[in-house]
Order: sequence, then C-alpha cells, then structure tokens
Amino acid sequence: MSASENLIYTTAPAADAWIELGALDDLFDDGQCYGTIINGLKIGLFYIDGEVFCVDDICTHGNALLSEGDLEGYEIECPLHAGAFDVRDGKALCSPLLKDTRVHNVRIDDGVVFVQLAA
Repeated sequence: MSASENLIYTTAPAADAWIELGALDDLFDDGQCYGTIINGLKIGLFYIDGEVFCVDDICTHGNALLSEGDLEGYEIECPLHAGAFDVRDGKALCSPLLKDTRVHNVRIDDGVVFVQLAA
C-alpha cells in the first residue's frame, strides 16, 4: 500500500466513532484508490464522481489489497484473481468471489475525510 499510512490509536475508537483520515486532496492526489490501516483493519477508499466509498481492503477470495486493483466506475477489481466488488454496497459481482465485502460509512467535512468502521 504505497500511498497508505497506519493509523494507530492507544485505545480502540468507539464503535460509532468517526475517524479522521485526512484531507480529500491529499488522500487521492495519486488517483482514485487509497488504502490505509486503522488498528490493524485494512480499509480501501475509492473516490468516484465527488463521493468517497470505503470497504474492507482485503479481498474475500484471496489475500490481495483491493485498493491496488483497477477501478472502473463503481467496480473495484481484485488484482489477484480479477473478481470485482461494487464499492457502494460491497456486493461480489462475479466469479471467483462468493462473499461480499464489508462497507464502512464515509463523510466529508470541509474537505476532510472521516470514516466510521462497521461492526
């Protein structure tokens, strides 16, 4: 995850906490995909038509980072076996994927991206 950073908290954020990731322009200055780690959880963020979507970054089929895959429209393709997920709802769209991925809430306040991790 070349554009990633590891966000570590001394105590885990509350289940409903909004976690600040950084400025929108900084996170996506190299493209539409960004991966990071929050307390050991790898998440991938995808910037599409002015909106940011967030899913678990590890493919449900293999140990690959979705944030390093190819994004076309709202579909992120796993770089390992070419399965695709819809970043809006985490739905697995094709073989070899059998399991959806988890989706996390995102909000943008004054150009700063926040994520709320799903349980």
